[in-house]
Amino acid sequence: MDRGILEREPELAQLATAAREAADGAGSVVLVFGEAGIGKSSLVRAMPERLPTQARVLVGQCDDLATRRPLGPFRDLVGSVGAELARAVTEGGDRHRVYEALHGELAVTPHPAVLVVEDVHWADEASLDALRFLVRRMERLPALLVLTYRDDELSRGHPLRHLLGQVSRAPRVHRLPLARLSLAAVRTLSAAGRLDPAQVYEVTSGNPFFVAEVLASGGTGGVPPTVVDAVLARLRGLEPATVDALEQLAVVPSAVERPLVDALLHDGVTVLAAAEQRGLLAVAPERVAFRHELIRRAVADSVPTARRIDLNRGVLAALVARPGSDAARIVHHAAQAGDQDAIARYGPDAARDAAGAGAHREAAAQLRLVLRQRHRYPPPDLADLLERYAVESYTIADSTAAVTAQREAVALRRSLGDTLALGADLRWLSRIHWWAGDADEAQEAAREAVAVLEHAGDDRLLALAVSNIAQLRMLSDRYPEAVEHAERAIVLAQKTQDAAILSHALNNMGTARWRGGDSGGRHQLEESLAVALDAGEVEHACRAYANLIWTLLDHLQFAEADRFLLPAMDLADRAEHLGFLTYLHVELAIRRLAAADWDEAERHAEFGIHDFLPARCPALTVLARVRTRCGRPGADELLTEAREIAVRTRELQRTGPVAAALAEAAWLRGDHAAVVEAVAPVHAQARHLAGVPYRAELGYWLTKSGHPVPADDSGHPYALQARGQWRRAAALWHTAGCPYEYAAALAESPEPADKLTALARLDALGAEPLARLVRAELRGLGVRRIPRGPLAATRGNPAGLTERQLQVIRLLAEGLTNSEIAARLVVSVRTVDNHVRAVLDKLGAPTRRHAAVRAAELGLLAEDET
Repeated sequence: MDRGILEREPELAQLATAAREAADGAGSVVLVFGEAGIGKSSLVRAMPERLPTQARVLVGQCDDLATRRPLGPFRDLVGSVGAELARAVTEGGDRHRVYEALHGELAVTPHPAVLVVEDVHWADEASLDALRFLVRRMERLPALLVLTYRDDELSRGHPLRHLLGQVSRAPRVHRLPLARLSLAAVRTLSAAGRLDPAQVYEVTSGNPFFVAEVLASGGTGGVPPTVVDAVLARLRGLEPATVDALEQLAVVPSAVERPLVDALLHDGVTVLAAAEQRGLLAVAPERVAFRHELIRRAVADSVPTARRIDLNRGVLAALVARPGSDAARIVHHAAQAGDQDAIARYGPDAARDAAGAGAHREAAAQLRLVLRQRHRYPPPDLADLLERYAVESYTIADSTAAVTAQREAVALRRSLGDTLALGADLRWLSRIHWWAGDADEAQEAAREAVAVLEHAGDDRLLALAVSNIAQLRMLSDRYPEAVEHAERAIVLAQKTQDAAILSHALNNMGTARWRGGDSGGRHQLEESLAVALDAGEVEHACRAYANLIWTLLDHLQFAEADRFLLPAMDLADRAEHLGFLTYLHVELAIRRLAAADWDEAERHAEFGIHDFLPARCPALTVLARVRTRCGRPGADELLTEAREIAVRTRELQRTGPVAAALAEAAWLRGDHAAVVEAVAPVHAQARHLAGVPYRAELGYWLTKSGHPVPADDSGHPYALQARGQWRRAAALWHTAGCPYEYAAALAESPEPADKLTALARLDALGAEPLARLVRAELRGLGVRRIPRGPLAATRGNPAGLTERQLQVIRLLAEGLTNSEIAARLVVSVRTVDNHVRAVLDKLGAPTRRHAAVRAAELGLLAEDET
């Protein structure tokens, strides 16, 4: 066996099995992950020998560019795939064309295709979108999708997290975490050398790349202290021309295609022969690549800065001289070379290419570079660049950058006297301010937008600005004003025959009426949805879905909400509207919270904690309520941030749920004064509005804390509880499908039998804090035989893991995959996924390896702890 592929037989066998299944039409996704140097690329290189005969292996690479190449890994496939996919990824403007071409390429029979995308942690946004498209369809393709990535580099907000979340829900997925080499393997690799295997293992910790580099450096003078030293040791003795060539290629963070190699190396590829023989490079007719990214980085980092700048200038000149060069690559090397003229010239095109491919993070990064040279552009062009940067930043939820850029654009439009452009920019500024959670600024920009456009002669722009006012009034609970502005916007939209704006205005009117107590508003909201769907206006359809579902959830109409949730999420997912998909995930989290499905509530809420503030606030609130009800730490910190966001929005749909969550937490810890402090100001606002569901819950908490409020004569279960009608409330909660609220209402009965029934329900849900209060009440009533409830496995360990989670972490520490853990525990893989996610969260660990280390430190791996 190849020395570099020791202890990978199980992974290769699993890949081979998955490929054979794909050949039979059962495609799947394979995740290969581990730390840098763990052997992901080596596994990929060894894979073809194990695959079925005639299998097509397509390999694309994601590069560590300062600003990523849109569709970079798929561009690497050009020359190995059909003409349609090659044209689609090269032109890159129509992402749906790219998706369909990828699908068509993988659907070719009879030979299975194995598409490998390496280093997905560096993937650009357009590539991640394309992979999301493929992941949803792999089970029906005769193909295998293999994704490699470094799991120890994924922060909670890393863009890859969303894709991995989607993969976790795929019906056919294989996870191949790569472990470090054992001491026995290091002994095998060291057998031909003179270095002490134990010393090699101690220095490298079994990282295959580190091991290989230390052994390749040779010598008897001891082990080099770092892998950089090991790489540089292999450069010693090479001809200066070869070292120069290696340094030149090392500043290109990707495989270097042959035409670029020929342009950079005047003596041709022959100068690389010695480096190839030493295993530093892989030279092919089409391209040259370093054997490992860490080799390239070690060589590049060893080059003095002045020379590195000069080397990048050489690459820049070669790229500029070649027709059709990728603008993103040009800008990368221009930035590394400090060539501001080139950045200013090519940056806008690079940003346009990225945006056209759906790579909005990359587009924003390109425009950020460009705007450092703003003095090079005349005011109209600069205003256009600022608008583009604001929209891209808004799209990727960088609210601070979006607001700053759009404000500058507005200021420029004022100075230029362009009325229509100013009005349009003010409307955008209003939307961006709302996205950033600044209610007052959003209202001010909205008012000025209408004032500017009122007599400008463009009914379409005016309709959108007026509808924007209606939206803000609806969100701030000023329902009559919202309806008034929406009616005007509807008339203007119908006059201009603009379906998008008509849907927008109908949405605002319907939501305002419905939330204001007029159930007829639901019909207009559903009409808004129908108009958007008929016109193919996906963004407006998603917004109509979101408002429809939110209002149904507020009215405890959960079965109705369920009817809309799945088609809404499917639409947002298929259209890659990730902002709305995130928001819908948070709505689903609220739905699962109502059902006391704590794990699923947390899983869906986590989609919202890294995105724009209107989604982050309810996501934090859901996460806090789960922790509060289950007696887990961390709720206070989550609610503190949620409250800060909610106050800035001035929207009752944000402040109401946060106040209720704060009240519940305070009540459970016995702090009645804190209940009143959290709830009273928000209730004072809510009680004057008709049809607001938060009024009932907030009034209930105040009443429960001994703070009298005007009676709420509605039929809401919380209003009934506030009036002492706990039995009717419990029946309504039961009918609605809210087991926690049902048990809480039943626990308000003065009868011990009812309290005991409530206690059993709370114990079954794992709602320990409320169960503890009910037990105290039963003791106060003189009840002697009170069930102890389930033994708290969390008391036996400082991390608060349940018994099942302890089992999972112990198996995880043994190196088992989620599939293997599921087989051992006789549960589904998805259940194990949820347990692993909870374990990582409770241990504060970013990766499985960190979790295992942390568990060992806490003494959780011993079986006899309890």
